[in-house]
Amino acid sequence: MRSICFYFQVHQPVRLRRYRFFEIGKNHQYYDDHANRTIMQKVAAKGYLPTNQMLLDLIREYGQQFKVSFSVTGTALVQMEKYSPQTLESFQKLAATGCVEFLGETYAHSLCSLRSKDEFVNQVGLHREKIREHFGQDPTVFRNTELIYSDDISEMVEEMGFKAQLTEGAKQILGWKSPNYLYCSARRPKLKLLLKNYRLSDDIAFRFSNRDWPDWPLTSEKFVGWLNQLPPEEEIVNLFMDYETFGEHQWAETGIFDFMRHLPKALFSNSTYKFLTPSEAVDSFNPVGPIHVPFPISWADEERDLTAWLGNDLQDDAFDSLYRLETLIRNTGDKNLLKDWEYLQTSDHFYYMCTKFFSDGDVHKYFNPYDTPYEAFINYMNVLSDFTLRLEKTVSLPLEIKVQPKKAVVKKKSVKTVKSKTINGAEPVVRKK
Repeated sequence: MRSICFYFQVHQPVRLRRYRFFEIGKNHQYYDDHANRTIMQKVAAKGYLPTNQMLLDLIREYGQQFKVSFSVTGTALVQMEKYSPQTLESFQKLAATGCVEFLGETYAHSLCSLRSKDEFVNQVGLHREKIREHFGQDPTVFRNTELIYSDDISEMVEEMGFKAQLTEGAKQILGWKSPNYLYCSARRPKLKLLLKNYRLSDDIAFRFSNRDWPDWPLTSEKFVGWLNQLPPEEEIVNLFMDYETFGEHQWAETGIFDFMRHLPKALFSNSTYKFLTPSEAVDSFNPVGPIHVPFPISWADEERDLTAWLGNDLQDDAFDSLYRLETLIRNTGDKNLLKDWEYLQTSDHFYYMCTKFFSDGDVHKYFNPYDTPYEAFINYMNVLSDFTLRLEKTVSLPLEIKVQPKKAVVKKKSVKTVKSKTINGAEPVVRKK
């Protein structure tokens, strides 16, 4: 029997406030508590709470027949604890059903797997503790930040005891092959790989409300019809997307909740598919072969690479300046410094500095609170400068940090800065994930 694997990412960054140059060395409060509280409560009311209730109702209706999975970042959990405890409780109710799997993640939704094995292992461990604390599960399947994956990363993930990892079914690694099978790491064959079917996932996550899309409107019956058209030998369709798809990126008025509510009935009535969690999928199928990924891939933008976060000199300077402090920060033992160090690693900070204003430009502006990438860079580097001064006082050593960047240059492309503007929450067709 063929299977569907639903995975949802739940992430909220701890956002930085506008931190001015003259505050460096004087004010160590970096975070926009008002924005963090307001956004968490808004997204919870529009998306998390009603969607969790819908999924709970579906589980009560269909029992073990209906299953989904989540990865919830540590920064999202911290903000649920602080600003929306009812949201955390609603996820705990889902965990108690036995039909929901929680995956491993980096605690701060960071890019540390690209730079530091020690920090990668540390953050995955911190996240694992949070999942145990709140949901009583010990994750066995890993989902790296933004589905970032490479052969090198697979080695670290397998060494941490995970049996499988999720990643993008990118064309540059699959070629003619289909994502609708279980694969394994080329270097660590024991690590199984579940690859996102980006076309069918994006039909829900991005194209659902686009009235210019030839297949609009998308109904559950139409979607099941597409699933039935897949070759019968293909075993599993992995539908991976942001949880904010429901109610935030696709507003309730678009019919997204009705689509999801009716999908199980349409699937059970008109197909032979069943729902599996990632760990169940790994246990149910054998890998058809290895996937060799020498350079990191992600689920971001059309390129499915790292250029959303590390594609220009602004991002590279900020990233290098941050991780240059790693050895010293690890030796301080200062809990406040360590907490700030984790939050400053969150990938969103580097995403805001992106200068890609081509096919994915509107997407980047929609997710960016800054008017320009340069403004995002300066704000981040101001914070990092103050953080460095605090670290310097702790270790009694002079540290050097560059605040002024080189001229921003996008690799392989030249761009111009464009002022951000608000986009209707239902409009983007291609987004960072």
